[in-house]
Amino acid sequence: MHSLLLLIAGVAFLSIVLEDVIHVNKAKTTLFFGTLSWLLIFLFPEGGMSPDLIREKLDENLLEIASLWLFLMAAMTFVAFLNHQGLIEALIYKVLPRKVGEKKLMFMVAGFAFLFSSLSDNITATLVSIALVLSLRMEARKTLRFAVMVVFAVNSGGVSLITGDVTTLMIFMADKVEIQDLLFLSIPALASVMLLAALLSRPLKGEVEIIPTERRDDRVGKVIAAIFLMTIIGTIILNVIAGIPPVLTFLFGLSIMFLIGRFYYKDDEREGLLDYIRVIEYDTLLFFLGILLMVGMLKEIGVLNSLVGIYEVMPTTAANFVMGLLSSLVDNVPLTAAMLKANIVMTPAQWLTLTYSVGVGGSLLVIGSAAGIVAMSKVEAVTFGSFARYSFFLLIAYSVGFAGSYGIGMMLH
Repeated sequence: MHSLLLLIAGVAFLSIVLEDVIHVNKAKTTLFFGTLSWLLIFLFPEGGMSPDLIREKLDENLLEIASLWLFLMAAMTFVAFLNHQGLIEALIYKVLPRKVGEKKLMFMVAGFAFLFSSLSDNITATLVSIALVLSLRMEARKTLRFAVMVVFAVNSGGVSLITGDVTTLMIFMADKVEIQDLLFLSIPALASVMLLAALLSRPLKGEVEIIPTERRDDRVGKVIAAIFLMTIIGTIILNVIAGIPPVLTFLFGLSIMFLIGRFYYKDDEREGLLDYIRVIEYDTLLFFLGILLMVGMLKEIGVLNSLVGIYEVMPTTAANFVMGLLSSLVDNVPLTAAMLKANIVMTPAQWLTLTYSVGVGGSLLVIGSAAGIVAMSKVEAVTFGSFARYSFFLLIAYSVGFAGSYGIGMMLH
């Protein structure tokens, strides 16, 4: 049964890779194979596995998925409204000059995505950064380069603070790294982002003209933008001081958005804010559902735990580098959880390299991180194949950042 489940997982990932060839939406194939794998686990249980125990494991997976789904729904609703109001474009027009070179723009987008993802979660940072890129209306091949930059920058920014990435928080809560170590980790992480920006911007020679578009001056838009910002800040603070899950604070912020909208729109017939939930691209959510069901299945049959065996055959630092590469194929959260449960003995410098590798390594393939999946769902030019063309540049930047993280760890300890 393990062999069959692994085969199903392989076919599922292959269907993502070949989406442009088979012309079947990746959300449909991943959902099919993800649910099929759990049906087989129920129908042909391993020895000693009762239906109640399997159901308990499925419930654990569904709880994680539901939290991500609800969080995504809230974040995407905020972004959908702000896009409709033109507020993201208005922000761009205030920050950027009327004309800016594409090379310079690449570095500006990289820096914005890096800093924003350090303060917010990766998904929100990707949604906002991609919305920024799409608003510039560049040709597809250039938009693709900027999208690749956003994915790497978002994942790199997320490793510098416990608020930016779940795996960083997990390693910190296990007392493997300290806050000041993570702050210093932002140095090589940012350096690798700037290196990738230099590599990706080499062929860019044109200029982007920023032409402001007219938008209605609706004060409710400004109020909702303020609520979105306060929701992000509140999520960070409440998670650190009280351990409140981000999904709860984002749903609370969304409820305030709906109530404010009702207050402002009560005397006219314009669209209600609740309607923005209906314009969310549910392909993205279904794709996440299928992928996470698949990864949950791999976790339950012990595949993720077996990956930890790499530390028995390789030096620890080299194994950490490889774990980053593996995180481009397997979700980094269960991968990190498996490593923490294995109680592998590492030096503080080595734990710092692991924090970097599992946080950034997923950038090497578009399916390796939530940021990549969001980018693929939002940018038509981003497919598995088109993203993979830049894997060599991404590997160079990842390797430089990894080496820098080890150097910082050795200096600090």
